[in-house]
Amino acid sequence: MGINSTKAELILEDGSIFYGCSFGSKKSVTGEVVFNTGMVGYPESLTDASYRGQILVLTYPLIGNYGVPGYEKEDNLLKYFESDRIQVQGLIITDYSYNYSHWNAKKSLSEWLNEHSIPAIYGIDTRELTKKLRKKGTMIGKIECNNENVSFEDPNKRNLMTEVSIDKPIIYKKGKKKIILIDCGTKNNIIRAFLRRGFTVIRVPWDYYFLDKKADGIIISNGPGNPKKCIQTIKNVKEALSNNIPILGICLGSQILALATGANTYKLKYGHRGHNQPCVETGTKRCYITSQNHGYAVDAETLPEDWREWFYNNNDGTNEGIIHISKPFFGTQFHPEASPGPDDTEFLFDMFVRSIK
Repeated sequence: MGINSTKAELILEDGSIFYGCSFGSKKSVTGEVVFNTGMVGYPESLTDASYRGQILVLTYPLIGNYGVPGYEKEDNLLKYFESDRIQVQGLIITDYSYNYSHWNAKKSLSEWLNEHSIPAIYGIDTRELTKKLRKKGTMIGKIECNNENVSFEDPNKRNLMTEVSIDKPIIYKKGKKKIILIDCGTKNNIIRAFLRRGFTVIRVPWDYYFLDKKADGIIISNGPGNPKKCIQTIKNVKEALSNNIPILGICLGSQILALATGANTYKLKYGHRGHNQPCVETGTKRCYITSQNHGYAVDAETLPEDWREWFYNNNDGTNEGIIHISKPFFGTQFHPEASPGPDDTEFLFDMFVRSIK
């Protein structure tokens, strides 16, 4: 496959323009421009629903060299992806590898992006772009191709959960113990993690009233956008807290859990997206390297007296987890299920399992 000469550009709301060449769908889109520092894992990241509405910048210079895997399924879930489709609005990279090689590759990244109508640009100095986003914060931007103009639009003004959650409950049968998974844009690997532990997972829509269903535990999944848009989820979780059923919130789920307790959340300057975020367990000197993808955080100072900060980010001190002082309620801002990234903190799933009687 030859080098694609179609010109494309990334335009930021501050007027900055970055010129490059298209290697995805030849269309124009708008979204929030964010960066990810991971070296590998683009198939998993691109299908992570937490990126809904965002134009993703990958800081690792060479992308596409190991292609894209196929659509094999296991336990009725795509085996190598985190959802059923590419979720990002667009992709920005420095250098695209047209020649790919991997035992599991079925197609090139360019072919996959075109298959899902996702625009992508290579030839951009992502180091310069990332430095700008770190200094000024995430910005709204747009990819323009073939002289097709689009207007700037902030995806965080939408309730993105309606775009990524399922429409009706899905049951993944395994063991006798049952877990309700509130799907705010869940990653498949969260489901896989509990199926491996012998649990039946009942996956429900983000606004579904689940409290009339018998369950041994509740998980609030990751997802995109502003957690304060999840009004019905917050209301349901607040009611669930009075039932003393073990609850685990992951990423957006941790923020929803905090809001259900009466705490506050806020938008980070440029968020945490990558596989190398150091998180310290409060009260210890133990630091874990974690996989993350979020743009909002919990204000730990607003937590009620019966809650405490569980983890904090060793880079900027922001909250990375919350825990109730006596009841089985937990929340982690990072991703214990990884995929991609390190699985150093998957033991937290085992801790949640032990809280289930």
